[in-house]
Amino acid sequence: MSRIPIRLRLTLVFAIAMAAVLAGVGLLVYLRVGSALLSSVDQTLRSQAREAQVRREGEHRLVDPDATGGTTLAEVVTAGGRVVRATPAGLPPLVNASEAARASAGVSVLRSVKLPSPAGRWRVLAVPAGGGGGAVVVARSLEPRHATLEHLFRELLFAGSIGLLLASGIGYAVAAAALRPVEAMRRRAAAVTTASPTRLPVPPSRDEIARLATTLNEMLARLESSFEHERRFLGDASHELRTPLALLRAELELAIRRPRTAAELEAAVRSAAEETERLSRLAEDLLFIARADQGALPIRAEHVRLSDVLETVADRFAARAAELGRTVRAQGSELEADADPERLDQALSGLVDNALLHGGGEVVLAARSGTAGTVEIHVTDDGPGFPAGFDERAFDRFSRADEARSRGGSGLGLSIVAVIAGAHGGRAGAGNRAGGGADVWISLPYAARPASRRRAHVST
Repeated sequence: MSRIPIRLRLTLVFAIAMAAVLAGVGLLVYLRVGSALLSSVDQTLRSQAREAQVRREGEHRLVDPDATGGTTLAEVVTAGGRVVRATPAGLPPLVNASEAARASAGVSVLRSVKLPSPAGRWRVLAVPAGGGGGAVVVARSLEPRHATLEHLFRELLFAGSIGLLLASGIGYAVAAAALRPVEAMRRRAAAVTTASPTRLPVPPSRDEIARLATTLNEMLARLESSFEHERRFLGDASHELRTPLALLRAELELAIRRPRTAAELEAAVRSAAEETERLSRLAEDLLFIARADQGALPIRAEHVRLSDVLETVADRFAARAAELGRTVRAQGSELEADADPERLDQALSGLVDNALLHGGGEVVLAARSGTAGTVEIHVTDDGPGFPAGFDERAFDRFSRADEARSRGGSGLGLSIVAVIAGAHGGRAGAGNRAGGGADVWISLPYAARPASRRRAHVST
C-alpha cells in the first residue's frame, strides 16, 4: 500500500467511502420503496376485504374484477377453514384452520405466503366475515412488487456504478490538483544544491501546502546561511593557518640557509617556537569551536562565588599587565552563579586577554545583577572602544575590530566566550562605555541561595 502514489491512495479511500455512502443510500431507497409498495398492497387488500364482506351472501363475485386487475383472490371460509365461496372458483384454502379460527374470532391475519396454486408469492389478509360467522380471505399477488423492486435494484446498481466512477474521477482530479504544488516543490527541491541554493515555489493559496513551502524555504535559508558560514569558516581558518606556517617555514629556511651563530640560531628557534605556539593555540581554538558545534562541550556546573573567580583571573594577568604599564583589577562582589569554574575562567581570561591586546588603561572585572534572574560579569577598559557597528559582529568567528591592529589574534576569542556563555544558558554582549572604552560581558543564571557546593553535569 505504501508504494502506491498518494493521489491513488486518496482516490481509493475516497472511492471506498463514496461506495459505502452510495450503497447505504441505495439500500435505504430500496427498503423504503419496498415498504411503500407493501403498504399499498395491504391498503388495497383491506379495501377489497370490505367489499368481499358485503358480497359474501349474494351471487356476485366476491371482488370486482375491474378493481383487482386479475391479481386478487377471494374466498369465504368457515371457522374450521373450509372454503364456502371462492373467486375464482376452485381455489384451495388460502389460510389454515388455525388462521381461519383466529379471523372468525375477530383477529385480522395478515402475512405473505408462497402458494403452489396459483403459483407465486401472495399477500393474504383474513378478516371476520360478519353476522354469519366464518372469515373473508383476500390475497393479492406480490409479483408486481418484486418486479418493481428488481427493476429498482438494477437502476440503483447502474446509477450507483456510474456515480461511483464519476466521483472517483473527480476525486482523482481534486487529489492531483491538490498535490500539483507538491510535485512542483519536489522538482524544484531535486535541483537544490549548495552551489545553486534555489527556493521552492509557494502556492498562492493559504493552506497547509503553502505553509509547508514557506517552512521549507525558511529551512533552506538557514541551511544556506549555515553552509555559507562553514565555507567562510574554512576559508578564514585556512588563511589563519597559512600565515604562521609561512612564517615558521621562513624562519627555518633562513636558519639553515647559511652558517649561523649560536645567538642567531637561538633567535630563529625562539621565533619558530612563537609561531608554533600560535599554531597550537589556533588549533585548540578551532577544536573547541568544532566540539561546541557538535554539541559535545561538557559543562560541569557548580555553585560558585564570583568574587573568587574574578580575583583569580585578575591575579593571573597582573604581571603581564604590569609589563604593559597597565593594571587588572577585580571589584568585590557577593553574587553567586551556577557555572563551570574552569569554563568561566577560560571565558574571562579570553576577555581580559582581548582587553590587554586591543584596549587601553585599566582593565576591570566586575559582577552585577542582570535581568530575569541572571548575573552579568563585565570586563571593561579605558581604550578607544569598538568601531561603529562592530558590536553586531563582535562574536562572529575570525571577526576583528581592526585588521591592522590585530596584533596576531585569530579572531576566535570572543567567539569562544559566546560559546561558553551559551553552553551555560546565558549569552554574551559587547559595546562601548559612555565615558570611553570597551565593555564586554557575559550573563549567567543567578544563584540566590547560600553557597552550599552543588555539582551537576550538563552537556550541550
